[in-house]
Amino acid sequence: MKTRLIFVLALLLITLPALAEIVVITNPTNPATRMLPDQVAQFFLGGSTIFTPFDHAKDSPLHKEFYEKIIKKTPAQVEAIWAKATFSGKGSPPKEFPSDAAIKKAVAAEPTSLAYIDKVSVDSSVKVLLTVP
Repeated sequence: MKTRLIFVLALLLITLPALAEIVVITNPTNPATRMLPDQVAQFFLGGSTIFTPFDHAKDSPLHKEFYEKIIKKTPAQVEAIWAKATFSGKGSPPKEFPSDAAIKKAVAAEPTSLAYIDKVSVDSSVKVLLTVP
């Protein structure tokens, strides 16, 4: 009985979706030291141009998790916001990258960049502004 319970618990842990711990990052030379989720949302939805946001590809699980946890919108809602902004000439959506590594490379090259990656990908090429479990 005890072995069966351990097996069932192990199976449950294996089948639970692995959610990333997301960090919002910038270039290490950027003077910003921290950021609130509402501020991050403002930059990723085009409300301000102080930062240059970089995004994960739309089919990335991290993309969906970021928008739902931090921006508090579904990816479809965000696409609609950007479609309207693009059509009216008020802006264009953040450039998309295929991986954390590609985003880190872009962030390292752009002092005003703002992006998000999985916390396990953080290294000295980026500076963390916000951690979201």
